[in-house]
Amino acid sequence: MPQSNQQGGFNPEAFEILAKLETGYWWFEARNRLILDAIEKHFSPLTQFLEIGCGTGFVLQAIQKTYPHAEITGTELLEEGLAVSRKRLPKVKLEQLDARKLSKDENLQFVGAFDVLEHIPEDTLVLENLFHSIRKGGGIILTVPQHPSLWSQADEIAHHIRRYTKKDLVQKVKAAGFTIEQVHSFVSFLVPLMWLSRKRKSSAMEKNPMREFQLPGLLNKTLGGIMKVERLLTKMGLNFPIGGSLLLVAKKT
Repeated sequence: MPQSNQQGGFNPEAFEILAKLETGYWWFEARNRLILDAIEKHFSPLTQFLEIGCGTGFVLQAIQKTYPHAEITGTELLEEGLAVSRKRLPKVKLEQLDARKLSKDENLQFVGAFDVLEHIPEDTLVLENLFHSIRKGGGIILTVPQHPSLWSQADEIAHHIRRYTKKDLVQKVKAAGFTIEQVHSFVSFLVPLMWLSRKRKSSAMEKNPMREFQLPGLLNKTLGGIMKVERLLTKMGLNFPIGGSLLLVAKKT
């Protein structure tokens, strides 16, 4: 989730609205499943997990439900986001935290940052902080928007600073000291549709930034079905060369 408005690019008032739209929306549900797949593959059994920029708590809720006995913590720069997360996760430890000032005491095991880095100018600093905050043998899971060529009005409305290439993200993670375990694109089958929809400006989206999350039920279900097929192929070992987003897993060896 995005971390801020003036301090990182997010409208605090949007947390409440977003929380009502995430459940059942194809993209958020698909991303959650992919994150859980990555945790099961690389971090299981999960005993400790911290999320940077937990926003509304949607991802953390899925992790907490899947791993109820793990020590789970959510952090968010904005108090408005934490207020929403507390409603979803009354029993989870939630803290206000700026990832650019993360402690470097190497006490963390596994950390996730899901669509956060693209909002932060100092993304390399955050990655370096993560490396120094994680104990040896621990790791990170990241998701970020992919392909600068897909930059559009939607990115501007979301206050993104960048979209990543696979090469750029991998280089930055390696430079921070991590060893890459997995990196793959997702929302790959829908890239042509994304490209077409993002190449035209919409006055309606300017008036209602959440408009892209308000899809007809049948269309939302169809897109979700496409993502289920893509996930199955990914679990079988296929690595798509393109996609609207990237998922990366890295460890501190």
